[in-house]
Amino acid sequence: MRRLIIRPGAIGDFLVSLPALEFLKTEYTEVWTTAANVPLARFADKARSLYTAGLDTIGLPGYESATDALRGFDSIVSWYGARRPEFRSATAAFPVEFHDALPPRDWPGRASDFYLGQVGALPGAVPRLDCHAVKRDFAIIHPFSGSRGKNWPLGRFREVAGRLSLPVEWTAGPEEALAEARRFDELWELGEWIASARLFVGNDSGISHLAAAVGTPVVTVFGPSDPKIWTPGGPAVRAVRASDGLLDSVPVEAVIEAIEQVYPAAIGPP
Repeated sequence: MRRLIIRPGAIGDFLVSLPALEFLKTEYTEVWTTAANVPLARFADKARSLYTAGLDTIGLPGYESATDALRGFDSIVSWYGARRPEFRSATAAFPVEFHDALPPRDWPGRASDFYLGQVGALPGAVPRLDCHAVKRDFAIIHPFSGSRGKNWPLGRFREVAGRLSLPVEWTAGPEEALAEARRFDELWELGEWIASARLFVGNDSGISHLAAAVGTPVVTVFGPSDPKIWTPGGPAVRAVRASDGLLDSVPVEAVIEAIEQVYPAAIGPP
């Protein structure tokens, strides 16, 4: 069977659905996703960006190549178009199974279990990316996310860094202002570097999900999102959130306590 999986979304959205995507693997599996996520679809036989695949042109006159590409698949599973009547109409002749891209707000468990349930898989699997990195004695802090409303104050991350017994390296994306940060052009390279660290500390972000997926102990600081749904999966992961859900209410000491739970050796004297 030749199967196409269409999975748009940010880094974290892709990673929490990764166990479900892997469950769908067949004799030939192709993934269309956002350009940044393409390197993470390593289980697939081929991965393409939504732009190069021409997803937005499907059904438009004069743009037949993307529509023709769909004819080569026996099964198409899409997290795009569930609420887009025009796309559903354009693909009505193809074997497409549509899924909602986000769990409902009242979903009682992890987002990864929501996606597993959509494809008929048992719950419990968590995202994993095998980087086979050699561990070194340092910690990584990524003090950003896809939304300013999810960013714990940078000064508090610096306080945490000052409490660690490990050397700290900082990372940031291309548009995030932090002079001392290391930056990577490709997510797999970033994942390999994170996998070599002893500890990762960050916000509720896709990079925190990446850190958990490569097996590094993770502490994430949550604000408006529900950690019961969106905490990265893994045994050495802790989410810190104030009872009022406000980032400014999360004290440094709560993050330090979470670090002690996932990697006690990281904490130096106060």
